[in-house]
Amino acid sequence: MADHFDRTPGAGRGRGRGGAADGGAARPGGDGSLGSEAAEAPQNKTGAHPQQEGLRPPKTAPPGSGGAGNAEYLQQTRIPSGSQDKASVPDSGPEMAKPQVAVAPVVVSKLSVKAPEFYPSGYNQNFSQNFADSSYEDGYDGYLTLADYVQDFLNHLTEQPGCFETEIEQFAETLNGWVTTDEALQELVELIYQQATSVPNFSYMGARLCNYLSHHLTISPQSGTFRQLLLQRCRTEFENRDEAAKGDEATRKQFHAFVLFLAELYLNLEIKGTKGQVTRAEILQEGLRELLNALFSNPVDNNLICAVKLLKLTGSVLEDAWQEKGKDDMNEVIQRIENVVLDANCSRDVKRMLLKLVELRSSNWGRVLGTSSHTEATPENDPNYFMNEPTFYTSDGIPFTAADPDYQEKYQELLEREDFCPDNEENGTDLPGADYLYFDDTDDEMDPEIEEAYEKFCLESEHERKQ
Repeated sequence: MADHFDRTPGAGRGRGRGGAADGGAARPGGDGSLGSEAAEAPQNKTGAHPQQEGLRPPKTAPPGSGGAGNAEYLQQTRIPSGSQDKASVPDSGPEMAKPQVAVAPVVVSKLSVKAPEFYPSGYNQNFSQNFADSSYEDGYDGYLTLADYVQDFLNHLTEQPGCFETEIEQFAETLNGWVTTDEALQELVELIYQQATSVPNFSYMGARLCNYLSHHLTISPQSGTFRQLLLQRCRTEFENRDEAAKGDEATRKQFHAFVLFLAELYLNLEIKGTKGQVTRAEILQEGLRELLNALFSNPVDNNLICAVKLLKLTGSVLEDAWQEKGKDDMNEVIQRIENVVLDANCSRDVKRMLLKLVELRSSNWGRVLGTSSHTEATPENDPNYFMNEPTFYTSDGIPFTAADPDYQEKYQELLEREDFCPDNEENGTDLPGADYLYFDDTDDEMDPEIEEAYEKFCLESEHERKQ
């Protein structure tokens, strides 16, 4: 019994584990000395603490302790071969005193900011330089071809359309020094046309670009000016309108992009007359009418949606131009839309879009006609005279505006009330204290009608709760 109580806590536990785990055999990698030391531990009864055994080696060691095994281990743990002197592989010997440190594998991401998923369809990724560098400041220095320079500028406008006003002048000056032949001008027209009909939402910017270049390019070759070549390129696509409207989905998508670009050209392309007046291209007006006929001739959903977009964009301008010529084309277009709604086998959503378009046209395309410039607006001749006037409230909470007959009397009463309560702020931060006249809460009883309604509400709530 004395032996048991004389032993320090924890002594001899290694002996018990060793005997139970491996039947008294020596530890792996040792010569049995650990077992003999554990056996001699109970004999030390002098009062000193027995010597504790060293740390046990790990039960599982890295595969192979030789050079080939180390290389294999490094390859599995993805440790670079040059860092073998920094990352040591643990041995299975008994002299190992430090625990094994696991090295986490290095994960290298393959995601790139230049992935094609981050660019719009039709965007050219090969020329995405920043236009603030020296190649842009020095004009076309650093660009190999005209196509590279123009495509780079078009991509730049696609990403930053707000730079059009500040950079278009430099772009036009550079083109005047570069575009000196018929072939170069044809190439320029084709590049802009392809960008405007293939990149989403570039049709408006492309039309503005075409209008600026048509007035600022100095080259006038025998084949035609920039505007003439652009209209010839559009005519090539226009002549295939019937086949494109009946083609497959990809063909129709390309055709719809051309239709919307032509609509933007009609709105933005300015033609100066002999007397200096600015007009629109008559040929584009006639072309849009024929494009509407082609879209309604094949009333599938995407063709009808394109027709709705076209009329929302140019409907008011087209109707004004037709009325000046005494034509009734817009009424014919609206009648055709109504026939499509009744007869065509289109979806319900598309029919709703067409009906909304008819409603928009009946409201004069959402335009509000202003008063004539030679007469001053008065409450008698302008029904919207008091539209933007502020609304005030009397002490009883009744709203009134400047259109009310007794506006002056009510407004004067409002001013007197503000003079009587000068400290009352709208946000309520500077309200007076509780002793103020208007905060006298001595009369806090409910009106009989309100009290009766409140009791009725409480009874109904209690009845519903019990149910």
